[in-house]
Amino acid sequence: MSNIYIPESSQVHRCNGRIYDRNEDGDLDITNNTDLVANLFIRKQRTFTENEIYPYATMNDLKTELIDRIRIMASNRQSNHPWSSMNNEELLRSAGLIQKDFKTGADGPTLACLLLFGKDETIISVLPYHKTDAIMRRKNLDRYDDRDDIRCNLIESYDRLMHFVEKHLDDPFYLEGDVRVSVRNKLFREVVANILIHREYSNPYPAKFIIERERVITENGNKPHGFGQIDIDNFIPYPKNPVIARVFKEIGWAEELGSGIRNIKKYCKIYSDSKPVFIEGDVFKTVIEIKEVNKIHSALKKEPMHADKLPLITVDKKPSITVDKIIEFLMQNKEINNRLAREITGLSATRIREVFKDMCDKNIIVAHGSNRDRSYTLK
Repeated sequence: MSNIYIPESSQVHRCNGRIYDRNEDGDLDITNNTDLVANLFIRKQRTFTENEIYPYATMNDLKTELIDRIRIMASNRQSNHPWSSMNNEELLRSAGLIQKDFKTGADGPTLACLLLFGKDETIISVLPYHKTDAIMRRKNLDRYDDRDDIRCNLIESYDRLMHFVEKHLDDPFYLEGDVRVSVRNKLFREVVANILIHREYSNPYPAKFIIERERVITENGNKPHGFGQIDIDNFIPYPKNPVIARVFKEIGWAEELGSGIRNIKKYCKIYSDSKPVFIEGDVFKTVIEIKEVNKIHSALKKEPMHADKLPLITVDKKPSITVDKIIEFLMQNKEINNRLAREITGLSATRIREVFKDMCDKNIIVAHGSNRDRSYTLK
């Protein structure tokens, strides 16, 4: 019998031709379970799957318009960004997406490169099991009410998952200072980025993004560094796909290692007054409660609420009294114009126009119609 130590608090040993996975509960015979054997060796490997080189892949296997897109996004975030002056191949090499294997001499795009920018047929050829299943299940609990079967590169996967979020999840009114922001998008951008960046792509388990009545659940294949629920306040982050993570960081879709879980905790408290749950294992699972958000929006649909009772959270300072009065009026009457605003605030027509412009610029309200007949509604 030989013992092989696996750092992630799990061991494997062989005895009489059998394979055993050792954990806290004892030794489990996994010889005949190919999935468990595969997961065990995923935990054991010390290299990043994303760095596997495909020497026969070419630029024709990529969507080069997506490379142009991330170049622009990175340049918009940082003036004189190094990528702005590079051609496509230089950018990919700079980002570690084209590499050379100094053991074999192989040179070419990595799995990370193909995952980020690959054409659909490229993704299917390299990882035929690759997909992210977005499901909305509220009425039809046996199947689903809506679904998006996503089998494309990670840049377009991110777009489609965020579209699914915006289609099916409510967005409560929220102010940072006196600027309205989408706390829903801030929260779920982190969630979506996490399941794309930190997935173990050699694991055939399909990633899932499931919206239920009172919670959102995500699952993805994982290379675990422990098992069980994560203590959010005392966890140690480990890099899983650092090259993919760097690209997401450069374009503003992620921050430094470990920030994702901290930001999810922060925005989850604002969004639904709850704490997220993270469960580490061969499948990484995130659970976000949304029942409080649903209660708020159900109440608003039945009966307009007074402005001082709105589910409104402010940071740094309260919105002005004028803005409060306009929001209160819109919650009760749906629409407002310059004349009505002057009546409820006592301000001049010129000043009201300035207030309306400021509220439009901050995405609090939307203008409709021409100057003479213009009206406004909450966004």
